[in-house]
Amino acid sequence: MGETVRPPPKNGNESVKGDGASLPIRCKATLRRAGTGRGSLDAAGSPLDTDVPWPGATTAVLDERPREGVASVAKQVEILDRVVIRFAGDSGDGMQLTGDRFTSVTAAFGNDLSTLPNFPAEIRAPAGTLPGVSSFQLHFADHDVLTPGDAPDVLVAMNPAALKANLDDVPRGGTVLVDTADFGPRNLRRVGYDSDPLADGTLDGYRVHAVDLTGMTLRTLERHELSRKEASRAKNMFALGLLSWMYHRPVDATVRFIETKFAKNPVLRDANLAAFRAGWNYGETTEDFAVSYEVAPAPMAPGTYRNITGNMALAYGLVAASRQAGLPLFLGSYPITPASDILHELSKHKRFGVRTFQAEDEIAGIGAALGAAFGGALGVTTTSGPGLALKSETIGLAVALELPLVICDIQRGGPSTGLPTKTEQSDLLQAMYGRNGEAPVPVVAPRSPADCFDAALEACRIALAYRTPVVLLSDGSLANGSEPWQVPDVATLPDLRPEFATAPNHPRADGGADFWPYLRDPETLARAWALPGTPGLEHRIGGLEKSDGSGAISYDPDNHDRMTRLRQAKVDAVAASVPRWTSTTPAVPPACWSSAGARPTGRPPPRCARCAAAGRGRARTPAPPQPVPARHRPRAAPVRARAGAGDEPRAAGAAAAGAVPRRRRGIQPRPRAAVYLHRARRRHH
Repeated sequence: MGETVRPPPKNGNESVKGDGASLPIRCKATLRRAGTGRGSLDAAGSPLDTDVPWPGATTAVLDERPREGVASVAKQVEILDRVVIRFAGDSGDGMQLTGDRFTSVTAAFGNDLSTLPNFPAEIRAPAGTLPGVSSFQLHFADHDVLTPGDAPDVLVAMNPAALKANLDDVPRGGTVLVDTADFGPRNLRRVGYDSDPLADGTLDGYRVHAVDLTGMTLRTLERHELSRKEASRAKNMFALGLLSWMYHRPVDATVRFIETKFAKNPVLRDANLAAFRAGWNYGETTEDFAVSYEVAPAPMAPGTYRNITGNMALAYGLVAASRQAGLPLFLGSYPITPASDILHELSKHKRFGVRTFQAEDEIAGIGAALGAAFGGALGVTTTSGPGLALKSETIGLAVALELPLVICDIQRGGPSTGLPTKTEQSDLLQAMYGRNGEAPVPVVAPRSPADCFDAALEACRIALAYRTPVVLLSDGSLANGSEPWQVPDVATLPDLRPEFATAPNHPRADGGADFWPYLRDPETLARAWALPGTPGLEHRIGGLEKSDGSGAISYDPDNHDRMTRLRQAKVDAVAASVPRWTSTTPAVPPACWSSAGARPTGRPPPRCARCAAAGRGRARTPAPPQPVPARHRPRAAPVRARAGAGDEPRAAGAAAAGAVPRRRRGIQPRPRAAVYLHRARRRHH
């Protein structure tokens, strides 16, 4: 085997123009690669002998010695720092599977990445129509990747509908790989094309590769015992093989995946392997693809990594929180897109004490979760926008009962049913204020798919420590997107074990003692959590207002005022426990804001286009938005105590403080995200 040596980069900002498009590269090299042997597919699409040897993942360099009777093909290799690829086709074309496999091998190769699956809400839209287009976008690079990208550098379109739906997102000079099999007059008219876009100049300015992927797949599988329809379904594997060659992706993992997935059906296994190899060998031998690309691995901290979606990371975070708390995990949920995968994943982990309950509706799901919390379990429910509206009454009940409960809202577009499979962060105000009365709850939001693990741990920590329901706001993009995740050491996870009440806590005048469920921890204002059936700890719960301390039903207005302020003070204590990052905070990197939540990323905050043009917007890093702006922060005022029937002494925590925060009259705090955005726009524009 020959050794491939590439020249060092001349300039980190060097650009090489190829086929009319400028590409950022670090260096380039030209390799002379041998053909793969007899029967290889050429530009005309002649049949491939799939028994010919071909490179595997462990083969880092190729044999550069020309074989006898086989013409060598000069292939130029360009080194890129980042690429955004979008696979698009019908819902039945396997675009999600293709994108997922390309993502897995890219993660194993060591690139940092971010993905964005996109699929229609219809169960099965008519084939070849715009509503039925499914796509999968992948952004991978040799550096830290924060988003799946806006404009794809490469579009793989499996039919006219996929081309029509996605072409506007591809910038001029981008690469378009089109399967020409379905570009007949009928299919073109169905999506609104009056003429063939491959021939009428529609694709002028793009680097176009018009390839009959379906036809070559059918010819490759002629010797396999498959119908024409079954054989055509393997075209996604042909495309995956071609893209794997173009970007030098390892192939052994994909081969193992195909062998495992179709282990019970050798015919389908062999057909998919043959199509995948045919795609790789076509890129290797055809003159249509004269350039291939390499993206070096990204620098990462040492550790064990895996590719993970946001929903899976959230599910793992809930399981980890359950184990760290020493409590069984109970999920009460009703299936709803895009939250259902959390239910599916948690149902696989019964060995970790996880119990999943698929309820008949959203209200039953959260009711069961709240009942499990009363019984001493870690209660969790999952939903999306319309379901969060249905759960609002029970969330208010959890606020009144002051029990730990985690509500995972995986947001989608609304209103009403809205856009079930499309992402939108549309539930912020509903999560903060969508309940009757004053029922404040903490809201936790992750910044990335991998961060969903930490967000789930944090939501459970807050719920257990402060005895309050917590809303975890994710969204469809984070839920379905994926990125490399460093598997944490269990020893580094926080201890979340709560303290349960074990004995009566309030002395009586006769020397005995009673259990008062609303006596509070002096630091967190959390009330006592007693397991049902514990002798001597019998107490009353329900949605009616309780007297502070004893928990007796109370209609006293001063007591109601006090309980309202105590519940708000508890949420304020949660906010106060979160570090406040500023540009002068030592040993803390500048914070980078996202619409999903403010978390430090080590980068300065982004600028809008107008600010970038004016050269302003990064003078200093703004402090993170707080739940209550400083000018609206409530003052501390003494709590009015009035003796009377039903009144009980103040809780220990409030008595020690001597005051409970009182909201100023006539002033309502704005949502913290809205406050930050308002200030940012005013400052910039």
